[in-house]
Amino acid sequence: MNPTPKRRLTIVLLILAAAAIAAVLVVVALQNNMNYLLTPSQVQSGEAGSYNTFRLGGMVKAGSIQRSNDSLKVTFTVVDAGGAMPVEYTGILPDLFRDNQSVIATGHMDNAHFIATEVLAKHDETYMPKELKDAMAKAHANKKIEDAAAAQDKMP
Repeated sequence: MNPTPKRRLTIVLLILAAAAIAAVLVVVALQNNMNYLLTPSQVQSGEAGSYNTFRLGGMVKAGSIQRSNDSLKVTFTVVDAGGAMPVEYTGILPDLFRDNQSVIATGHMDNAHFIATEVLAKHDETYMPKELKDAMAKAHANKKIEDAAAAQDKMP
């Protein structure tokens, strides 16, 4: 093989290898920065097991908010139609955070507790993120199917 075509082939192979390495680095970076939105029932069913960090969405259970007297630590329970998840958060909560309010908390699981690093409160009763709306509709649909099956079982 002549030196010129050999040099061209080497350059093309190096460019292809560099492009492949760049593509792999982009994919890895994007996977590490993804946040999946799950409801408490999805977390309890084990769907959150493979995620280090994810978002938990639902409603703050009435009467579940407990504030620490000596720190900014707050514990509360996030619920949906089929489950409940205790949440711990240390920091300043949004002004709209209260009982029966929709929230999205970003964080990770620690045994059976969700440790939040960020808590967002829904700002308007008419707005709900599409992912949370779809997940809650799915949970409600499953609950209706289970209720209908239980009613069928009770009939003589």
